[in-house]
Amino acid sequence: MTPSYLPPEWAPQTAIQLTWPRPDGDFADWFVAVEDNFVRLAVAISRFQDLIIGTSGDPLTLRQRLVAAGAPEQRLHIFPVRSNDVWARDHGPITVIRDGGLVHLDFQFNGWGGKFEAGLDNTLTRQLAAQGAFTAPVEPVDLILEGGGIEVDSRGTLLTTRRCLLSTTRNPQLSPAQIEDLLKAKLGVNRVLWLSHGDLIGDDTDGHIDTIARFCDDRTIAYQACEDRADAHYQDLKALEAELRALRTPDGEPYVLVPLPLPPPIHDEDGQRLPAGYPNFLILNGAVLVPTYGDAATDAEALRRLTPHFPGREVIGLDCRALINQYGSLHCVTMQIPAAPGA
Repeated sequence: MTPSYLPPEWAPQTAIQLTWPRPDGDFADWFVAVEDNFVRLAVAISRFQDLIIGTSGDPLTLRQRLVAAGAPEQRLHIFPVRSNDVWARDHGPITVIRDGGLVHLDFQFNGWGGKFEAGLDNTLTRQLAAQGAFTAPVEPVDLILEGGGIEVDSRGTLLTTRRCLLSTTRNPQLSPAQIEDLLKAKLGVNRVLWLSHGDLIGDDTDGHIDTIARFCDDRTIAYQACEDRADAHYQDLKALEAELRALRTPDGEPYVLVPLPLPPPIHDEDGQRLPAGYPNFLILNGAVLVPTYGDAATDAEALRRLTPHFPGREVIGLDCRALINQYGSLHCVTMQIPAAPGA
């Protein structure tokens, strides 16, 4: 048996998985706006590839709505599921390539360290597989791991944060060295780069890497920057920047770093700052979808800075102000299913 290999997000994909919001779920107070956000997201993705959607509602009704909004019907694969929430990045399968085919690794999900009920979400991969959404085997893994907590390149490097992966509410029985060994064994990486800074105010994931730093390719990392000394993020994001500058590629070269502007503060009705950031983008086969937040200047600047680093892909902004009401954004609600070699 050959070792497993977790492809980077820019590798060829077969589909994107979404878990549709429930009208009685955590987004109940913003349901109309967040469902519209999901419709726009689904239509944008379906321009480029297939969608696997789990919904607690009626699949036929959802299919009709998406087709009416412009999604090609042949790209929609919609299944009834029971779910807690929408964050497919964290409850969806982490799919590796092994022996020339795909294996969907079904890691455990405990609601970001027990903060939220996640019993149904922890079964979603198996629910979808039982209905034929996944044709490759599903392999359970007795390790709590969220997809938003890891970022990989194509050369065996995994980028993550200590605050998330070493949280005592996830895998307290394991030492950092044991966690690193498991990541190498299950995902086929050969080195782990750990970050200690970069937490966004309002984030309840304990510092998911996909909110602060992302590989654009094997030599390039886009990250959440902050140039406003008066902003509460300034010191921590400057410390993140220094950490990234100290990292080296497997060849010993510094990474090309792409600082992304910090959106102006967005607050909820209670005055809590929400974790709006541009690194939460999604790479598709022919596009990159970038969350935007209603500020014309910073939205446009984020797209401008990212575009040169994704040649051959259309860089598209998608308003995600509805999503951040529950402290996540565009990448957090999606999970890519890679293509098998030769597919």
